[in-house]
Amino acid sequence: MRYKQIKPKKIYEEVTEALYEMIRTGRLKPGDRLESVQQLAENFNVGRSAIREALTALSAMGLIEIKQGEGTFVKAFEATQLTFPLSTAILMNKEDVLHLLEVRKILETGTAALAAKNRTEDDLIAILTSLNEMKVATGNEELGEKSDFLFHLALANASHNPLLANLLTYVSGLMVETMKETRKLWLFSKQTTIQQLYEEHDHIYSAIKNRDEESAREAMLSHLCNVEKILERYFEETNKNK
Repeated sequence: MRYKQIKPKKIYEEVTEALYEMIRTGRLKPGDRLESVQQLAENFNVGRSAIREALTALSAMGLIEIKQGEGTFVKAFEATQLTFPLSTAILMNKEDVLHLLEVRKILETGTAALAAKNRTEDDLIAILTSLNEMKVATGNEELGEKSDFLFHLALANASHNPLLANLLTYVSGLMVETMKETRKLWLFSKQTTIQQLYEEHDHIYSAIKNRDEESAREAMLSHLCNVEKILERYFEETNKNK
């Protein structure tokens, strides 16, 4: 009998889910100002770093806006944005993971091409910032996971298509978990290195910088196909060991 594997949650993930649920149920409404980091830390009885990470995650999903000098506010959103669960245990299910990668290929290849067409200089700075963080993330798994996700989010924003950006946000919970898992698999893969991961993202960035839509599409597809190959090898190995 096969059992679903249970993954322990980090403290910031629990805080994120708690705040997410308050937004979903209307206890926190668009325009509401969240309490300070210090007050939230005291209310949740956790460290301030966990609060900051939770707020970063919610901001990446487009649910809150952090305004310097003013505070953190709940953003206006469509109810359909909150239909996916924030966390999921699909990552040990081969079929679900590969289906999700198919969705990512469809969405993110088009996103990369549109970003190449519509990007601004500010967009390039955001993409390059996450890319540079990825470059120095060797040995720092959490920084690597964060910069990987922010890279893909920056591409979505660079498309300047709010519907597409919202659609990517719609499945961001699943994508974040998948990128975390695939990054770990990539780092421990015998046939690939963190340098290759960085270089593939760099190729995507270069194509977008050069406004080369087709090259951006191809670079993103190549990257996601390589992720898929690593996952296939991972599942083959785990099946052998059962």
